[in-house]
Amino acid sequence: MRVLVIGSGGREHALSWALSASPLLTKLWVAPGNPGTALIAENVAISAIHIERLVQFARENEVDLVVPGPEGPLVAGLTDAMAEAGIFCIGPTAAAARLEGSKAFAKQLCDDAAIPTALWEQFTDAEEARDFIRRRGAPVVVKADGLASGKGVVVASTVEEAEAALDAIMRDRAFGDSGAAVVIEECLAGEEVSLFALCDGTDAVFLGAAQDHKRLGDGDTGPNTGGMGALSPVPGFDAAAAMDGFIRPVLAEMARRGTPFHGVLFAGLMLTADGAKLIEYNVRFGDPECQALLPRLRSDLLPALLAACDGELGRFDLRWTDNASVAVVMAAPGYPAAPEPGSDIGDLSAAAAVPSALVFQAGTRVEGGRLLADGGRVLTICGTGADLAAARAVAYEAVGQVPWQEGFYRRDIGLRPSSPATP
Repeated sequence: MRVLVIGSGGREHALSWALSASPLLTKLWVAPGNPGTALIAENVAISAIHIERLVQFARENEVDLVVPGPEGPLVAGLTDAMAEAGIFCIGPTAAAARLEGSKAFAKQLCDDAAIPTALWEQFTDAEEARDFIRRRGAPVVVKADGLASGKGVVVASTVEEAEAALDAIMRDRAFGDSGAAVVIEECLAGEEVSLFALCDGTDAVFLGAAQDHKRLGDGDTGPNTGGMGALSPVPGFDAAAAMDGFIRPVLAEMARRGTPFHGVLFAGLMLTADGAKLIEYNVRFGDPECQALLPRLRSDLLPALLAACDGELGRFDLRWTDNASVAVVMAAPGYPAAPEPGSDIGDLSAAAAVPSALVFQAGTRVEGGRLLADGGRVLTICGTGADLAAARAVAYEAVGQVPWQEGFYRRDIGLRPSSPATP
């Protein structure tokens, strides 16, 4: 099999790492990739959003399977374009990718399919939204309707915070056209869990569950980020019930609408006192959840992706290790508002040499033989162990071996939400 992975982050490095172990693989490319993926695949200097050039490359190089990492190309129609060229792409069509491309679309689908979710309203007029917030009060969640790289969500504890978020999204267009409309939701309380499933339009198989740590600082303080770390598995989480409640009803509803869903479906859930409720759907692996999940996968990932493309998941299963995994993100100064590029990361070999540890690169570049920070979330350091405590110990031992002085990270990744943060 000749495979093209699309993207440049830690998620794509993890996907490339998993695919590179497949005995079915004969050639692996990553577009555009990063210095980490260059160690296990051939990087291709094509941006993830340049769909026409990606299709041309796939044709010219007889690519058998395209594996997209980020959501942007999927929402823009990557799978549709690859299908026209006769190339398998493990992702939804643009019509099905609206599950992530529009929060209002996803919420309406939940209502139509009787999927439990937070109460919500959509607004395209900022003043109407402001009046609603003042009437409803706080806490409340304000979301840009479109894609915002995981950052267009504000959990506002006061009306003033909610109005400030509304101004940033709709007036200042902090997330561009994604803020032309907003969804305002009730604020759910409980434990948050990320559920992943591989789907073939009709059937789905469980792809693991993880808990992401979204806030910037220890103890879940500071602004929301793209994710500062993750743990897997989630103790006590009923995956079978969640698949029945939040994955299979979506597949049935999307098929009923004539837009069947193929690919990785990510259900962000809140485990409330009234039961699990949907926060959002994403149409791809999460980052950094992907980095925490894949080290636990015992099965070969490549045939699973092919089975999803072929509509054969009804007769397919995946095997997982009993180990736990913890992924710790190291970020650049100024992240998430204004990451500062250019700091020297140094040699990662000591961190990678820690037993049961993995180092995935994201926002990095090589210049003059030096590995430099070149993004917000720069590295993901993963550890596996017999339980979460052991996995945390491995991950943080490896973090301690990274010589990057300017990088920062949370020190409580892998602790359960009910556990106190530790230094």
